[in-house]
Amino acid sequence: MMRVQMRAQVLRRAVVCAVLLLAGCASGPGDGIYVPAGERPQVPKPPLTDGAAKPADEPQVWRKSEQPLGQKSQQKAQQQTGVPEYRESGDQMPAAAAGLVKEAITLMAQGNGAAAITRLERAQRIAPRSAAVYFKLSEVYAMTGQLGSAEQFTLKGLSLAGRDERLQRSGWLLLADIRRARGNVAGAQQAESRAARL
Repeated sequence: MMRVQMRAQVLRRAVVCAVLLLAGCASGPGDGIYVPAGERPQVPKPPLTDGAAKPADEPQVWRKSEQPLGQKSQQKAQQQTGVPEYRESGDQMPAAAAGLVKEAITLMAQGNGAAAITRLERAQRIAPRSAAVYFKLSEVYAMTGQLGSAEQFTLKGLSLAGRDERLQRSGWLLLADIRRARGNVAGAQQAESRAARL
């Protein structure tokens, strides 16, 4: 009998603690959980984002993109004015990545596409902005019949080729071959016309 009473008492305490814990979670920071009868809770006003004037008593909050430029930042911005947003050409390939690409080419010649993909993925991790690595990856994917992946890697390589016309031309021709193999004749002709314009 005594054990039953003790268990009931422990259970009551656990329920009371759980209710208090949940009641504390239900209130926001600084707000009470109860609203007096007849009053509506005040809803906080959304922040002004359209450039409207804020009340004088509120501190000015700047987004990083809206912050006024400091003296060093202004000089840096002036130096960067004639530079385009994208790179003139893809990154140069480090020697380690070039060695992996050469290994992959040998493996491709032997017909071992899976091992070539492994080497080229390692080269991609070493030189993630090298268009040539992406083009080789797309060649191997095309060789193994994974034409969707081949097209995507070619498009990524083209986005990294910058203004290197030789690299762009080879990328567009590769894309044309892949699209033709997928049955997209119109897409292949479009890619070939882009290559011819270079």
